[in-house]
Amino acid sequence: MGKDLHFLRNIGIMAHIDAGKTTTTERILYYTGLTHKIGEVHDGGATMDWMAQEQERGITITAAAITTFWKYPTLQGKPDKNTKDYTINIIDTPGHVDFTVEVERSLRVLDGAVALFDAVSGVEPQSETVWRQADKYKVPRLCFVNKMDRAGADFFNAVTEIKDKLGANPIPLQIPIGAEDSFKGVVDLISNEAIVWNEADLGMTYETIAIPEDLIEVVQEWRQKLIENLAEQDDTLLEKFFNDPSSITAEELMTAIRKATINFAITPVLCGSAFKNKGVQALLNAVCAYLPSPLDLPPVTGTNPATEQEITRKPDTAEPFTALAFKIATDPFVGRLAFMRVYSGKLDGGSYVYNNRTGKKERISRLMQMQANKQTQIENIEAGDICAAVGFKDIRTGDTLTLEGDKLTLESITFPEPVIGYSIEPKKQADIDKLSVAIAKLVEEDPTLQVETNAETGQTILRGMGELHLEIIIDRLKREFKLEINQGAPQVAYKEQLTSTVEHKEVYKKQTGGRGKFADIVFAIGPRTDGALGLEFVSEVAGGAIPREFIPAVQKGFAGAMVNGPLADYPVESMKVKLIHGSYHDVDSDSLSFELAARLGFKEAAKKASPVLMEPIMAVEVTTPDEFTGSVTGDLNKRRGMMKGIDAKGNTQIIKADVPLVELFGYVTDLRTITSGRASASLTFARYENVPKQLAENIIETVHGNANKK
Repeated sequence: MGKDLHFLRNIGIMAHIDAGKTTTTERILYYTGLTHKIGEVHDGGATMDWMAQEQERGITITAAAITTFWKYPTLQGKPDKNTKDYTINIIDTPGHVDFTVEVERSLRVLDGAVALFDAVSGVEPQSETVWRQADKYKVPRLCFVNKMDRAGADFFNAVTEIKDKLGANPIPLQIPIGAEDSFKGVVDLISNEAIVWNEADLGMTYETIAIPEDLIEVVQEWRQKLIENLAEQDDTLLEKFFNDPSSITAEELMTAIRKATINFAITPVLCGSAFKNKGVQALLNAVCAYLPSPLDLPPVTGTNPATEQEITRKPDTAEPFTALAFKIATDPFVGRLAFMRVYSGKLDGGSYVYNNRTGKKERISRLMQMQANKQTQIENIEAGDICAAVGFKDIRTGDTLTLEGDKLTLESITFPEPVIGYSIEPKKQADIDKLSVAIAKLVEEDPTLQVETNAETGQTILRGMGELHLEIIIDRLKREFKLEINQGAPQVAYKEQLTSTVEHKEVYKKQTGGRGKFADIVFAIGPRTDGALGLEFVSEVAGGAIPREFIPAVQKGFAGAMVNGPLADYPVESMKVKLIHGSYHDVDSDSLSFELAARLGFKEAAKKASPVLMEPIMAVEVTTPDEFTGSVTGDLNKRRGMMKGIDAKGNTQIIKADVPLVELFGYVTDLRTITSGRASASLTFARYENVPKQLAENIIETVHGNANKK
């Protein structure tokens, strides 16, 4: 008999860096009885931040998965007589933009999420990024306004920002009692009672008290708003709201909140202070009450790789087995782990699965339930659950796993392109092979990490999402793989773009005795007009001027040539090629001739298509005390920054600007110097833009100069 999926929650905890995600998760583990000591981020004892680099820096780098259990409903800190045991799979995601891949792949497989906000800072830049990612994957969420005990905490300001900056419909379910040092509890708007947590037992239990006099009006106002919002979504409530609002029960409100949350009509907001052990049990109750189980969401849809026919799979053990591998990790004791979300069916340890990407069978020798960096072996895994598999040969992030007779491909996971690179080499020549093996393992784990070898210089270039991302990777090469590395200066991932359309004729002819090579193509090359990436290839060849079997070779030649643009060998991200005409030789023409003609034709024609150099632009947000505003804006202007605005929040200023990435190397260190360490910055990739003409000429000259030296 399979487990009842009504009592399963797959959730992620997401937020800007330092909003308290890991601290909140640690409290959840403590209150659910999974740990008997509260781990703290600041002293390196957090269960979820198990990597050495995470403990040293006090940040989350890799999304850690853990399974825990909660008895809901829990009243007065103790389970009620109608309690049910809920299984909660939690993924604690990083907040730093350099590790956005971890959030992306986690949200792809989760059913619900808890978005954390700092009560002082409100909605911060990375909060917006993760919110958009949750929108993209249609993940219902709750909001938890954390750090209510901090100086400057303002619950209602955070709610306003969630509405204004994220375009959400935030509906508070609680009103805080006090703020900053005086924060001691909340008023529950559903039960209309005030609760305060007992400090003596680390907030394990709480007491119900009368609603404080100064909050009665505020509570009435917000309870009215809650009921009005829910009445808009529910006809039964609407009727009661007009006829007799006092007849609306807490159960009816909770049912309506759950329905509206899952339908994205509202986003419930709770508050507390995870560090001070206040509000976490109420958050757990809300996760069970309002976030969806696998049964509340539409069945997953994929395509049959053979027929391209659309197929749906329900979260049911009777359905064929279907799972998505969303993360690959390496464990020093058990080897490679494939984290997977099972959407339907059941799988036993020791059985075979079919990888729809490779078309091969894989043996899953063991299945593991994850507890951060520890594992517990389990016999089988069922629909709706998350686990890790061991023993496979070739599974990658985004692969769909099924049984061989029930092939299906689910939508994979899309990842952003790297924007920065370092050239790296081992200090000892003997370690070259060891470095290749280590990098291959890291690239397998992290799809935003790319490695390439520069054909002209022979250098190995490691590309990633930012300086911190690559710094962590190089640190891992030293610690985990015992490799000493020399690294070059950071390099920006420039791109090239064609801006006008030109027509060109290319004849490739080679005669070396015996059979020769011949291909003749006439084509138009220029920018795509649809804004999409990659090559748009159109063939208008008529009358068999070029035999049909050679046309894919022409397309392949142009696609391959895009890797090295006409200006400085940077990739061309998108272009359109229209094959107009050509000719062939009965004996000397073959696919390779036409592929080479396309490559050579691109080299010549792209130079005439007004190519431009493009650079990554970062959205920079600096939070600084008033007195440093002038120095910070002056420094950003020197870095070719385009100012977007300044917002005041108390006696701090939030400065927003778009700045080219090349001008931001070492920026965080420089900012500390300018502001005596009192300002903080957030850098998020925004878009690519043309490099100014003079600078572009210098970059192109430098690239060609370096190539000539070699």
